Amino acid sequence: MKIVTYNIQYGIGLDGKYDVGRIADAVRGADIIALQEVTRNNPRNGDRDMVAEISEALPDYFAAYGSNFEVNIGSRLENGRAISTSFQLGNMVLSKTPIHLSRNLLLPRSRSLETMNFQRGALEALIETPLGFIRFYSTHLDHRSPVERQSQIRFLRQRLLNYALEGGGLSGIPEIGLPDLPYPEAFIVMGDFNMLPGSPEYVELAGRPDHEFGMPLTADLAVDVAQRLAVADLVTWVDLDRPGDKSRYKCIDYIFTSASLARSLQRLWSDRDAVGSDHLPLWAELG
Repeated sequence: MKIVTYNIQYGIGLDGKYDVGRIADAVRGADIIALQEVTRNNPRNGDRDMVAEISEALPDYFAAYGSNFEVNIGSRLENGRAISTSFQLGNMVLSKTPIHLSRNLLLPRSRSLETMNFQRGALEALIETPLGFIRFYSTHLDHRSPVERQSQIRFLRQRLLNYALEGGGLSGIPEIGLPDLPYPEAFIVMGDFNMLPGSPEYVELAGRPDHEFGMPLTADLAVDVAQRLAVADLVTWVDLDRPGDKSRYKCIDYIFTSASLARSLQRLWSDRDAVGSDHLPLWAELG
């Protein structure tokens, strides 16, 4: 089973062109796809509906989308009808098999007085796979502040580890005649975490090696497979010049997994052929 995570940056590549087709080509063939910075009515990409366009470009995938906010950008009355138009930004999960349950987790944030700060989220999707039911998360953490990233990771970690106790997004549905959903321990967290290995926020999620015992598996941390299995390619970052910007820009994508899946990750690699974005898709294979 192949999984991939990709921050698609509003669909705009290093060449400054909007092209959903090449993004779809970069991730096509994966069983599970996690996308970040998916928008609707974004002025930066010509007000495109990326959710509709991605679904059209990948018609054989089931999809879930979670918008982290909606900003009015031209709602109006036309011929006596109210037409709502909003700018939306969030994460997306696509799957070759049906998504049984999804919910959008809004991560803690603080008001910014300088650099723009928007509501971040982690889209949770419960999917039945050849390895059983697994929870997948398409995640995008804050890009400005390690303190805010730590707060977001603490919140996310509680949702990851307390899932069975909390019941996910819906429980008790036999009341309306539908079968109860499973509450699997197994999860995979993918996305753009905007952090470096060994940073305080990284330790908050993955833990810190002990001087004698290394990184033992413990129930209170999300397992970082890169450290457990010593596979460097699980983390990828790209240092690139952004078009029209002389500053350097570093993008970091991660895949974390629960202890129950740690030994299932056999082969990991980064796809260096895609040219669609500053963020290159990060692939992993399970099985």
